[in-house]
Amino acid sequence: MDQLFYAAEVIVNGLMTGVMYALVALGFVLIFKASGVFNYAQGVLALFAGLTLVGIMQGQVPFAHLLNAVFGTQLDRFGWTVPALLAIVLTAGVMVLLAILIEKLVLQHLVGQEPIILFMATIGLAYFLEGLGDVMWGADVKNLDVGLPQGISDSIERVTDSWFGYGFFIDRLDIWAALIATALVAALVAFSQYTKQGRAMRAVADDHQAALSVGISLRFIWIMVWSIAGFVALVAGIMWGTKSGVQFSLSLIALKALPVLMLGGFTSIPGAIVGGLIIGVGEKLFEFVMSSPDLAGSWFGFTIGATENWFAYVLALVFLVFRPQGLFGERIIERV
Repeated sequence: MDQLFYAAEVIVNGLMTGVMYALVALGFVLIFKASGVFNYAQGVLALFAGLTLVGIMQGQVPFAHLLNAVFGTQLDRFGWTVPALLAIVLTAGVMVLLAILIEKLVLQHLVGQEPIILFMATIGLAYFLEGLGDVMWGADVKNLDVGLPQGISDSIERVTDSWFGYGFFIDRLDIWAALIATALVAALVAFSQYTKQGRAMRAVADDHQAALSVGISLRFIWIMVWSIAGFVALVAGIMWGTKSGVQFSLSLIALKALPVLMLGGFTSIPGAIVGGLIIGVGEKLFEFVMSSPDLAGSWFGFTIGATENWFAYVLALVFLVFRPQGLFGERIIERV
């Protein structure tokens, strides 16, 4: 019976982890819906947002390492700290400014180009932003604390122990991430479906030139979408940075978003959430089963560890074979 309750705890924790994956996948979906291209830089946007937020909160001097090396100064911090809420607002402003610069310097020169060209541009942008974040804020691991509760929820442990005789260990940060992601998805779905800008965003994704011909400002749409994607990256950066520290491996969470998108579909905002939940639960539950001597050992005669590293990609491969558009993606039929 304890093993059954432990499996239930694994599933709940998998759901929470899936929400964290989905937060990153949301940014990919937004860019894809507006430009029809996979934005390789989304994971780096989360990293850059996290670095900027920590730098602002701690009053760090941007480009201090570069200025010290060039001019021989000893710059480090301004000598003040910024409250978390104000720092988040300022960082959101930085992400909007970054979206404007991306449109001005990169995207407006690629109107009407093939999607592969835009994809290659996002690869270059990813490496540029990663280097820019290093130069601006340094490469050391940074602790991020914006006031979100962390640690095991004692109330959930007490309640589940009184109900089942087994206390569930659930991280309070994961609970907050789930609540924030739910609110964010609801807002994005409403924006995409029921606003003029949301409909214009879908029109731009279908055909750049046709959208321009009916009076849709391609520049405004791209700035808007990259700003929203930057805000989503900021939320993801806060959650992941609070959980494991703001470090350059944070940009690699983009790789875990790939199977999420393959399951949910590249064009579906709800699909990003559902795909994230499936991946989160699937990898945790599969790891639990395959590493258990009582389960995998008795069934197969052997156990396998560290399956979380590859399970999501195997599951995504299965979906690519049998349903390449994902669970919620649009089936694309081209007539020739």
